[in-house]
Amino acid sequence: MFRDEGFPTTALATNIARSNHVASPSNIIFDEPLVPLPTDAAELARCLADPIWRITSGCLYKIMIKGDDKVGDDGLPDEGDSFILPFKPNRAQKRFLKRLWHRNLILKARQLGFTTLIAVIWLDHAMFNADQRCGIIAQDRDAAKVIFRDKVKFAYTNLPVEIRDRFPLAADNADELLFAHNNSSIRVATSMRSGTIHRLHISEFGKICAKYPDKAQEVMTGSIPAVPTNGILVIESTAEGREGDFFNMVTIAERKHASKVRLTPKDYRFHFYAWWDEPKYRLDSMTVTISPEEHAYFDEVEHKVRVDIGLEIRIDPDQRAWYVATKNADFTGAEERMWQEYPSYPSEAFQVSSVGNYYAKDMIELRKRGGITRVPILGVPINTFWDIGNGDGCFIWFAQEVNGEDRFIDCYEAHNEDLRHYVTELKAKGYLFGTHFLPHDAGHQRLSDFNKSTADMLRDLLPGEHFIVLPRIEELMSGIYQVRKHLKGAYFDETNCKLGIQRIEGYRKRFSHKDNRYTDSPDKSNGCSEGADALRQWAQAKELGMLGSAQRTNSYKEAPAADWRL
Repeated sequence: MFRDEGFPTTALATNIARSNHVASPSNIIFDEPLVPLPTDAAELARCLADPIWRITSGCLYKIMIKGDDKVGDDGLPDEGDSFILPFKPNRAQKRFLKRLWHRNLILKARQLGFTTLIAVIWLDHAMFNADQRCGIIAQDRDAAKVIFRDKVKFAYTNLPVEIRDRFPLAADNADELLFAHNNSSIRVATSMRSGTIHRLHISEFGKICAKYPDKAQEVMTGSIPAVPTNGILVIESTAEGREGDFFNMVTIAERKHASKVRLTPKDYRFHFYAWWDEPKYRLDSMTVTISPEEHAYFDEVEHKVRVDIGLEIRIDPDQRAWYVATKNADFTGAEERMWQEYPSYPSEAFQVSSVGNYYAKDMIELRKRGGITRVPILGVPINTFWDIGNGDGCFIWFAQEVNGEDRFIDCYEAHNEDLRHYVTELKAKGYLFGTHFLPHDAGHQRLSDFNKSTADMLRDLLPGEHFIVLPRIEELMSGIYQVRKHLKGAYFDETNCKLGIQRIEGYRKRFSHKDNRYTDSPDKSNGCSEGADALRQWAQAKELGMLGSAQRTNSYKEAPAADWRL
């Protein structure tokens, strides 16, 4: 998707395999036809000294593939019977090899073969270079076993006999090959901390971050620092939500790529591979019905790629047919899963579906206009907007209104805490507060040791501060519409409001498996309802005109009715 930049230095080109005789970058050719293994000893020695030849010629390494992974010379799926083929890099893999850097971050569509590619490169490097440690980190034990058995061990076992005999094994374990002739090894595991790792590949890191946060932390603090500056690190994954280390790393790397800054060996080079760039992702368009809305989506993708990235692409009818059929068959029509597993452009991979989500479309528009940015704190009072859940959660937004703009500078969430905890947090912020807006039930008197309402208890804990209890909204959707209306002029600090933004984007309707549809009530199981409800207090106060002229009163009072006789 991004234009090939070539190898940044000759030294890095030799880093693919540190042989004594390595082809220079200008001599790298990735489209050589398959040729037989040379029978002449001198010619064979010359070829084996070239890592590019070893990896791309198809003479040494074999791989197992799925039937629909086979692509012929014309770029279309090959219907042959064999599921064991000589390894030849596909189009995405070729592009990656040309842009290989010290630190690499790959955001991609599914099934493009990057784990296979890296397994071959790492095995090759271990066989041809002494005292090297190559590792692959998988998301779980089962995935690690499969990668080692079907990619690393399979490629070694199926080397031409005369080649394999040159590289005997000192150890052949369940997760590691150790070579007898040079003391190099390649290992597949779920974590690697000990010693130096000269080549490290982290597979599906997005899923590791989402499902195993403790393991992700171990990878970040133990495995990644084990790769030396002159080593090579490759992190690849499909997307898995707008949070976690993988999302943060992608955001930074993509920003540097867009700004065209010169990368240091510690910086990650950003690689993105879209589904539409893969030749095998196509079906006969005569067999799939594509709706006008789906055609509009593909047209929008073409436009966005042209405007944002500067590439002219055309998603033809057969590609559109494959996408629609895959969405309907594999993901029961869920567009959010397609964006995640088969993204069309980088930001789409982390996009939240609008299906069943109250504010997804509004937040997409807010992001497009730059509504999530750095929001400085100005010298005007800060209002707070609370939701105090019936359970154990409480959420507070901190916002300033300046010239009609609502600027959210901060937020806070906690669970299983009493009111004194939140008062302590407010004091610690050191803000100059204006008015604290509370939900309607904060005015209800509670039977307790104090026999006071939440609002009264807060006034006792924060004397001198001003609280307003907002009236109850009988219809939830009325409050939803108010939020949607006023989000058009809102701004959120991208750092201090990160959690709150996640809560807004994750606020969705409850799905009824019995009726196979979304209901009209919110899903309170994902922890997003308090943050979204607190935002609704802001929209309600704004709708009532209470922000610009909030009176220093302790309760909300209806304006007196007009005299009909006047």
